[in-house]
Amino acid sequence: MAFGVVEGGPGEEVVSAVAGHPFNQVQFTGERFPLSQVKLLAPMLPSKVVAIGRNYAEHAREMGNEVPDEPLIFLKPSTSVIGPGESIAYPTSLSHRVDHEGELAVVIGRLCRDVPVERVKDVIFGYTCANDVTARDLQKKDVQFTRAKGFDTFCPLGPWIRTDLDASDLALTTSVNGEIRQSGRTSQLIHDIPALVAHVSAVMTLIPGDVILTGTPAGVGPLEIGDEVSVGIEGIGTLTNKVVARD
Repeated sequence: MAFGVVEGGPGEEVVSAVAGHPFNQVQFTGERFPLSQVKLLAPMLPSKVVAIGRNYAEHAREMGNEVPDEPLIFLKPSTSVIGPGESIAYPTSLSHRVDHEGELAVVIGRLCRDVPVERVKDVIFGYTCANDVTARDLQKKDVQFTRAKGFDTFCPLGPWIRTDLDASDLALTTSVNGEIRQSGRTSQLIHDIPALVAHVSAVMTLIPGDVILTGTPAGVGPLEIGDEVSVGIEGIGTLTNKVVARD
């Protein structure tokens, strides 16, 4: 396993291997591989995934909730993270309603705490696609989010991290078996990216590779075993995973 940089135009992409991690000055090993011959893993294994709830007004309404005055924070464990093409394991013995939630993910690039809004861009490494998979029935039963959102495989990330991107107004779609279920734009976030990073870093220290999920637009809905779910974000790419039975 190694980090790499995807280079080249559509259909001609190659992955240039990176020595060590990418958070300092990148040093290439000289090895280059066609993207078609590389298995992509989750682009980062974070120490923590910090997720934001009810950050699109329409999604808050569809769930019967008020829009929060400040960002609503919850955590997903690092063991929930999987990469593109890996399977989401449906825990059929524990849940009978598992939902997709397509989101923009922010990847932190520097050790930071108490980051002011005007300096947030200095601590962001880049952006990727995420699916905040949720056992909706357990969320309602437990009231809080930990079990519902913490199962292994419930945080697909990928397909890669885009580092040179203005993420303030990107189209986001989630489709299941080719049918679009969610469609929104990052400009519709109630609390924008600088506000989220500032808010989260006022609570906890963020380290390189940590991920902040920025919230999901309206249209969340159930997944079934055998479904293929894709989260696509303008300027980044598409994250696709299949749903299989865990038990």
